[in-house]
Amino acid sequence: MSKDAHRHWPDHIDEHIPAAWPLRPWVDVRNALTAYGDEHTRLRRLIGSAFTTRRVRALVPVIESLASGLLDRLEDEPAGTEVDLRARYAWVLPLMVVNTLLGVPDETHQDFRRAIGGLFATNLSEEEATANALAVYALLDDLVAAKRRTPGDDVTSALIDAHDDATDSRLSHQELLDSLLLLIGAGHETTVNLLDHAVVNLLGDRGQLAAVRRGDVAWSDVVEETLRHQAPIANIIMRFPVEDVHDAESGLTFRQGEAIVINYAAVGRDPHLHGENAEVFDSTRSSRREHMAFGHGVHYCLGAELARLEGRIALSALFDRFPHLELAVEQDTLVPVPSFISNGHQVLPVRLHGSADQAPVG
Repeated sequence: MSKDAHRHWPDHIDEHIPAAWPLRPWVDVRNALTAYGDEHTRLRRLIGSAFTTRRVRALVPVIESLASGLLDRLEDEPAGTEVDLRARYAWVLPLMVVNTLLGVPDETHQDFRRAIGGLFATNLSEEEATANALAVYALLDDLVAAKRRTPGDDVTSALIDAHDDATDSRLSHQELLDSLLLLIGAGHETTVNLLDHAVVNLLGDRGQLAAVRRGDVAWSDVVEETLRHQAPIANIIMRFPVEDVHDAESGLTFRQGEAIVINYAAVGRDPHLHGENAEVFDSTRSSRREHMAFGHGVHYCLGAELARLEGRIALSALFDRFPHLELAVEQDTLVPVPSFISNGHQVLPVRLHGSADQAPVG
């Protein structure tokens, strides 16, 4: 199976795909997400420096500090205030972390927030999608120019060095921009939705929340079960068989060059693996770690451990500060984001209650 539309999708090669197709950026990019074979190995190795054990561990105090600062602002709100926790915490924290990792200047954080979010919004018109893609690449060009002027100990500067390298492994300019796009997009959206769904599920089952706060269940168990129960990325496009593939058990045949979409949201609910109650969130589930939220094989997400780390720190800090946090609406009325790819909620309305506040009734 290949993810390289330039080499293995006949409709793309023969220019049958409309230039303004809103999902086109997902197959046109040239980075480790879409590369195949030796090209994938080369590009993955070059961005692997972003997620070395040293660099991820060094981010622990950074994540803790960023989370604390965001929670300080929430704590300034009067007790019982309704806020959108996705906008004020779940969305902002991962973006601040990945921007720190990449060395993105503070003044461009909000611009990246808007533009990257647009890539996952698959309900945009052709005109809106085209304009958003242009905005994304303009920001990436500006980021590269800024880091050329003032390089630092960050991933963007390291990738620029790889671009300027005279060896055969050097990055082209397009590969440089697309690799940064991959790191910002994948390093942000997945963690946003992880935090979003973890909060929703814990507030929907306060018994599990009490168990984790007592220490009977680890925050890592909550993170893994959330990844299984609500994969942050619902669908990834696309894969293409490089030859006919026949699965004898199902009787399915995937023909060479056919476009294939993998639905990770469904994979995590497989009753054969997770039992007949696979649709239930249960942090004590024995199969909670057996999910594919971060992919599989050579395309397994390089940032998986960073996302897990952010999840543990962010959730622990949130519920330590607001142990009586409650949803401000019924759980089943939360509206999904308008995306074929991303799996989260448009807003996450909660009411804030601190440790000294009376627990909410019900």
